[in-house]
Amino acid sequence: MFIIDSYTVAVIFCFITMLCWGSWANTSKCTTPKWQFPLFYWDYSIGLILAAIIYGFTMGSSGDEGRGLMSDLQQASTKSILMPLLGGAVFNLSNLLVIAAIAIAGISVAFPIAVGLALVLGVILNYMNIPAGDPWLLFGGVGLVVLAMVFNAIASGKAAASKGKTSVKGIVVSIISGVIMAFFYRFVAEGMTTNFQSPETGKLTPYSAVLIFSIGLFLSNFIWNTFFMYKPITGTVSTYKEYFTAGTWKQHLIGISGGLIFNTGFLFNLIASEKAGPAISYGLGQGATMVGAAWGVFIWKEFASAPKTVNKYLAAMFILFFAGLGLIILAKV
Repeated sequence: MFIIDSYTVAVIFCFITMLCWGSWANTSKCTTPKWQFPLFYWDYSIGLILAAIIYGFTMGSSGDEGRGLMSDLQQASTKSILMPLLGGAVFNLSNLLVIAAIAIAGISVAFPIAVGLALVLGVILNYMNIPAGDPWLLFGGVGLVVLAMVFNAIASGKAAASKGKTSVKGIVVSIISGVIMAFFYRFVAEGMTTNFQSPETGKLTPYSAVLIFSIGLFLSNFIWNTFFMYKPITGTVSTYKEYFTAGTWKQHLIGISGGLIFNTGFLFNLIASEKAGPAISYGLGQGATMVGAAWGVFIWKEFASAPKTVNKYLAAMFILFFAGLGLIILAKV
């Protein structure tokens, strides 16, 4: 299977993760207003599985190092399979909540809060499990990310006040999503080997872990997504009949592309975790907060009507994000 052999390449892979994780949510904004996000999400979950299969039978089954996808799945222990399945179910709930938060408060508000909080808690959890990297630099970087989240909250609050409304509901949903999201990566890592060249018996490689994670997410859709279909946080009730009769091919392909984008980033992040360590790999990948905020600010113009004073808070947010990510990178150099 394809394996990277240097920390520099691992960082590059994490930046690709950052771009993918920070961009996939834009696909949910490209569907028509009548296509509710739970319907979009079924296609997204299908896209996750398709991406895992494609990468598994190409990158995951080529080369002389490691184990191929099928042989890896055949030797996996029950625990190694159950942990990524659980990770998929946990991530699924948090992800559905963040999409709802985007619909309520906008991507530039929901993404920095939810994913930023997940970054902070996730780095702590993953470092406790596998302590790789200088803790002072690592957690110093995390601290700067926290400050960036504070400035984002101030900016969004001022923008909402200028419109005569607040996004309290969106912020609360984002916080709940971030807390839940912090746990999924560790569950996936628990089922994975730490040596990709000579994988431990019973453990999964990144390629098979991503596939099991995607299946866990899809299966949990029948619980989480069904709830959001009939008890939506925002929007109207949607049904299974609607999914099969009301959606166009374009709408279905948009959702599938969202899953392909996300899982490209997730797989690259797991591949990078061997050289970078799970805490650093996860922390850099969750720099997606900055990318998501950039989409909201510069492309979707979600702060266009906000007072000019908001710009200084947004500028501080981006500066702090960059500085925080820089420290996280240096933690393993």
